[in-house]
Amino acid sequence: MKNFNYLSTEDETATFYKQPESFNKRTEKELLAYALGATLYMPATRLTITEEIVSGKHLGLSSMVICLEDSIGDHEVQLAEDNLILQMSTLALSVRNGLLDVANLPLIFLRVRNPEQVSRIIERLEFKAELLAGFVFPKFSADSTGQSYWELLKHYNNQLTGPVYGMPIIETPRVMNRESRIPELLAIKQLLNGYSDLVLNVRIGATDFSGLFGIRRGPDVTIYDIATINHCIADIINVFARVESGYVVSGPVWEYFANGGRLLKPQLRKSPFEEFYGTSGTKVRGQLLNKYIDGLIREVILDKENGLVGKTIIHPTHIIPVQALYVVSHEEYVDACNIYYNDATQLGVFKSEYINKMNEIKPHYNWARRIIARSKIYGVFHEHHNFTSLLAEHI
Repeated sequence: MKNFNYLSTEDETATFYKQPESFNKRTEKELLAYALGATLYMPATRLTITEEIVSGKHLGLSSMVICLEDSIGDHEVQLAEDNLILQMSTLALSVRNGLLDVANLPLIFLRVRNPEQVSRIIERLEFKAELLAGFVFPKFSADSTGQSYWELLKHYNNQLTGPVYGMPIIETPRVMNRESRIPELLAIKQLLNGYSDLVLNVRIGATDFSGLFGIRRGPDVTIYDIATINHCIADIINVFARVESGYVVSGPVWEYFANGGRLLKPQLRKSPFEEFYGTSGTKVRGQLLNKYIDGLIREVILDKENGLVGKTIIHPTHIIPVQALYVVSHEEYVDACNIYYNDATQLGVFKSEYINKMNEIKPHYNWARRIIARSKIYGVFHEHHNFTSLLAEHI
């Protein structure tokens, strides 16, 4: 799999100073953790999952979650499991018959309801489980159920070829409620540390958090504008996203994908679009506003500024905007390389090549390391390009 693999060679050369590198589930975990990008959720009852993967229907799709939990009704569990087995069997057959190159297979995860379901699914899938990149564990907690997930995963990793990872979703009342939050987060971290080689990503379930207060953010605001959720996300980042913790934390879902009533003025500036597309840039910007993509763009920018990498999405129109926002700018890349590859014992602080900031090797080193990791997965734009370069033809 390679991000933006739908671009022609000419467009890729024209857009990227450094092109994205290929990856798959066997890629080094520390790098693969940055590769999920826009992770598309699909209910396991969907009858066309394999067809959509094989046909490449969703342009730019590089990771997906087939959901057996909240996206289906409680009465549909058996139907969903049966359909999942059918879809994965058909997918394996498509790979075997050459209809799909396994190199173009997106990272596929299953969101499950309980550890028993994990066992049941893997046993029914048999060798086809090797097509999976892993499982998503919803409403994750530090109790015995949480540990059971990882013990199962450890057991099956000893049987399957290639790694099968786990991704816990932090979204329970014990994390949301202030009085129990820190003890619970620390307990979860201690549990994950025992299985750190299997933890690909830590995810945040902001929809469940919001539901505990009977609120739902509107399209004019981001999740960071909701005070209670903002405080909780900050604590999750503090516990799991520290450099010494070693975990990559992803951003919560953006729920809107079509035009509706708008109360506040859009915050997506005209100039980046007009500078790249000229007079037609206004039309491109208008299309994004009509799809509420401007809210998504703002939230992803805030995710990045807060150290989050990756975004849960519920609509395919979100794939390219999110992926485009993770491409590293030329300025970021030049700064990161100058910081990362210089010797701090010989050079402390120096002026950036863009002559607009000072770079300090020691305090900026971990930032530079993350930027270089992102550049391998998403590439680096040419000097006068930015995320708008990838939007016009695909929104």
